[in-house]
Amino acid sequence: MGQPWKWSHGHKVAFREVKKQLVSFQMLAHCDPSQGVVLTCIVFAHQRPCREESPIAYAFQILTDAERKYTQIEQEVLAVIFGVTSRPSPSPALPQIIVWDEEFFQGRRHEFTAECHNVMESGFETVRSMKVESGAWVGYEHTNYQGQQFVLERGQYPHWESWSGSNSYHVERLTSFRTIACANHCECRMSMFERENFLGRKGELTDDYPSLQAMGWCNNEVGSFRIHSGAWVCYQYPGYRGYQFIMECDRHGGEYKHWREWGSHAQTFQIQSIRRIQQ
Repeated sequence: MGQPWKWSHGHKVAFREVKKQLVSFQMLAHCDPSQGVVLTCIVFAHQRPCREESPIAYAFQILTDAERKYTQIEQEVLAVIFGVTSRPSPSPALPQIIVWDEEFFQGRRHEFTAECHNVMESGFETVRSMKVESGAWVGYEHTNYQGQQFVLERGQYPHWESWSGSNSYHVERLTSFRTIACANHCECRMSMFERENFLGRKGELTDDYPSLQAMGWCNNEVGSFRIHSGAWVCYQYPGYRGYQFIMECDRHGGEYKHWREWGSHAQTFQIQSIRRIQQ
């Protein structure tokens, strides 16, 4: 008691997690016009909608100083008018990826809408081509999300070179993958530090950088990262080449203190280009 309130980094992480869960595909339902649509307007937080209904979208508006002086009924009418006239963003599409066990979309085919820790359990030796229909994903060389990482954004990948790019060694295996829930190309911010444990020179990024040295970074290594929002893919070499390391604001609490936390394939601090991951 008597201690001043402090909004810490842990609170920020928890708040972002709550917002992410509220607009996730597990929470939001797809609109079914045959079932009818109910507009629920809430002026105060203690009001609760019917538990039998599922939200399809959210919209909110902060009251002006004048509107705060309205009576309860007037504020409720204002909420109804806003709810009818606003155009909230639709619920996000369910993440979907289609994989084949042969190149150029041939052979055995399987659709996934959630993570897969081992494609061999679905009758695949490895994935040799795929189409990402929605969402952002990360693929792994080995089962249980181990080995090299490959960012997979919406599009077609007819053979292994289309997702592995220019890596340090030849690898054709992709045997596990998962969604990147926090990917948001429009709202991304990260801090990078010269040394591990967030020490040394600091840099702030909100955009894509094909060469960190060209933007003024001191060398070809980064010691640690703090991801404030969104998801990023960091590359070993300039021009988005070499090993890929996926950094997400909702994993490790957004904190990557040492290269050992970047992935099982990480071996050094070498990072020379970084870009945002698109949803």
